Amino acid sequence: MLGIGEKLPEFEIVGVKPGFNAHEENGESAFEPINQDSFDGKWKVIFFYPKDFTFVCPTEIVAFANLAEEFADRDAVVMGGSSDNEFCKLAWRREHPDLDKLGMWQFADTTGSLIDSLGIRSEEGVAYRATFVVDPHNVIQHVYVTNLNVGRNPEDTLRVLDALQTDELCPCNRPVGGDTL
Repeated sequence: MLGIGEKLPEFEIVGVKPGFNAHEENGESAFEPINQDSFDGKWKVIFFYPKDFTFVCPTEIVAFANLAEEFADRDAVVMGGSSDNEFCKLAWRREHPDLDKLGMWQFADTTGSLIDSLGIRSEEGVAYRATFVVDPHNVIQHVYVTNLNVGRNPEDTLRVLDALQTDELCPCNRPVGGDTL
C-alpha cells in the first residue's frame, strides 16, 4: 500500500459530478475524466468503498457530502468511489434518498487500476475502506484504511486535513481550528 510521502500514481478514472442523478442534465454530461492532475492547486480527499448499493457505504458517503463545504473552505475536493461503473453510481443516487443529487464527486475505477496502484484491493476483490489525503503537489499526506465491515469517521478526516494545513505540531484530539503546540 502506498503511504505518506509517496506520490499519487498516474491514473484516469470516470468522475461523476456533484448534483447529477442522470447521465445528462440541461445538456451537460454527468461524467468527466479525472486524473492525478485534476483539481489543480487543491488538496484531494480520495476515499474508496467496496461496492455501490450496500449498507455501510452510503452512511460514509453522506457524511463526507455533509462536510463538502468544510472541505471546500480548506481548498480540498472530496471524491469517493469504488470499482462499480459510473452508471451504477447514478442509479444509486436515484434509488437511495440520502444520495439524491449528491453534492460531492464520485468516481468509477472500473478497471481497478487506481485501487491496485494504491495497493488497497481486498482478498474479496474490492477496495478496502481507504482514505487518502493528498496535498496540492500530489504527495500523500495521510492514509486511513479499515476492513470492509467498518465505516470511517469523515469528521476525523476533516480534523486531520485541518491539522496538516497548519504546518504546525498538533496535539492528540485537536479539534478543527484548535490550538497547535
